[in-house]
Amino acid sequence: MTIMDGMIDETYIVTDISMDEPIMRRLEALGINSGTKLRLMNRKRNGTIIIKVRGTRWAIGRDIAGGILVNPAEGKETHGND
Repeated sequence: MTIMDGMIDETYIVTDISMDEPIMRRLEALGINSGTKLRLMNRKRNGTIIIKVRGTRWAIGRDIAGGILVNPAEGKETHGND
């Protein structure tokens, strides 16, 4: 599933990123790569989603979000550990 399919306020683990190389490199620079935990914070009407990665919130567009493949994280996480 992609992060676009996720439920708000749930934690996910990135399994793969499927998009153009420059965008993949930018996401890696932001700390978003395979194995990274992220929390889906909000979903806007225009398709933008808000994610929290390593304590920082990022707004990403639907094109990028559609290329971030995730699985639900095992067990419940506390908000301070994202």
